[in-house]
Amino acid sequence: MKGKRWWFWAMFWMFLMTSAQDHIKVGFPSNGSLVIAGGGLLSEEIMKTFIDLAGGKDAQIVLVPTAAGLSEYDGKWKRVLTNHGATNVIMLHTDDPKEADTKQFTKALLNATGVWFTGGRQWRLADSYLNTKVEAALWNVLDRGGVIGGSSAGATIQGSYLVRGDSKTNQIMMGDHEKGFGFLENVAIDQHVLARNRQFDLFEILEKKPELLGIGIDESTAIMVQNGRFEVIGDSYVLLYDSSFWSSEGTDYKKPLEKNSRSFYFLKAGDRYDLNTLRVITQK
Repeated sequence: MKGKRWWFWAMFWMFLMTSAQDHIKVGFPSNGSLVIAGGGLLSEEIMKTFIDLAGGKDAQIVLVPTAAGLSEYDGKWKRVLTNHGATNVIMLHTDDPKEADTKQFTKALLNATGVWFTGGRQWRLADSYLNTKVEAALWNVLDRGGVIGGSSAGATIQGSYLVRGDSKTNQIMMGDHEKGFGFLENVAIDQHVLARNRQFDLFEILEKKPELLGIGIDESTAIMVQNGRFEVIGDSYVLLYDSSFWSSEGTDYKKPLEKNSRSFYFLKAGDRYDLNTLRVITQK
């Protein structure tokens, strides 16, 4: 009987470990790439990476400035891309989801190989484009092998959970808008994390939604996502909230994924992460 009890508890512990490690299941595009930047002044490396993934300086790129919340946008908004060499940039904006759901409005996206979302408030992007032909066209850009990028609000909208999506203030983590485009499914993305002392803010969401992977991206930094993996580019850090501990000193200890686990670690430029296994890739 004693041996049976030992076997039961051993199997039960293995079940808990397996269930915990399988708790987060990240979805990602099967084709194409994502460039997700944390705001601030973006480096030449980040913007060049985006433009190269779109097909080079002459590629057709669509710029979406809607998050900024202005009534009109003039040509200077294109400079975020043209200053880095892009020559074929089309600006696309509406705050009317009915217009965004028309074939005429989405025409610019039909041949686009890159789409860039500027900063502002991410709920404006959700209000304008979720569940419209624009959203479908964005997925088609990825399906064709193109790239979708964005900074600040344009980063957060790429996750499935819309961090700081409240229309009243960006200090509310779980607000009146909670759905993003979901290019990274079961992921919550925050930005400006170190520059604005936000590194602990994601815990409010993750404690209530432990099924989410938290990614915090600092200013002047981005992740480039391809084939279920990402690499950090830029000048600062990316914070990973996956309930595990990792150190560049060589320690790589995977703890069970537990509800209410308050832990994160830092990744720097050149570090890579596997979204399938939720582990840092330590060898190239």
